[in-house]
Amino acid sequence: MRTWLRDETPLSPFHGDVDERRADLLPRPAGDGPHHATRITADGAEWLVSGSSYPAAALLRWEARPTAPAVLPCGSAFDVVNVPAVFGRRLLDRLWEEGPGSGPVAAHHGRMLLFTAPGTSQRLPSLLGWEEWGDAVPPLLCHGLGDAVTVPPLVRGADEGPRWVVAPDTRRPWLPGPEVILWACVRVARATPSGAVRVSISPDPEQGAKVYDVSRRR
Repeated sequence: MRTWLRDETPLSPFHGDVDERRADLLPRPAGDGPHHATRITADGAEWLVSGSSYPAAALLRWEARPTAPAVLPCGSAFDVVNVPAVFGRRLLDRLWEEGPGSGPVAAHHGRMLLFTAPGTSQRLPSLLGWEEWGDAVPPLLCHGLGDAVTVPPLVRGADEGPRWVVAPDTRRPWLPGPEVILWACVRVARATPSGAVRVSISPDPEQGAKVYDVSRRR
């Protein structure tokens, strides 16, 4: 594996055996079966930090503590739609079973973070407000320009922290826009009996978990 940002970053303590070390930390998904969908790749990490003011420095800091989550800004490379875990699972099922798939998705503190196209955080609330099914959708937290989110570590540790449900695996991931998220929310609302969407403070993150086939993503 190549060294990230090698041409733009001065030599650091990680150089020398850096290629081998990064290859161990962030294995490529090829030949790893469907579970590779939950493992971040080097390209995915580059994309995540690309919205930072100093992406090379942000990446080096993250590499220094690969088992620690990172806090990254929204609004440039991505926005984030933050939904309750139970509703989020149903949302993902709709996106993958009937729609175009999803971008990266993380789980954290009983919530699911859907990485979406920049600008989604501004438009989605208004679109939901116009929809007759908007009241059936639990409150969504939309993070955009000026906000930051906690993302899972490069290497998942043993503690209960943020984790990838669908990990970023490319430097140019496809990201759903507000219309796609709206479509999925309405589909879930139509298929869910009134009151069935519960907001649990600490739901089991593995309950009903699926591994999504990222090879069919648009």
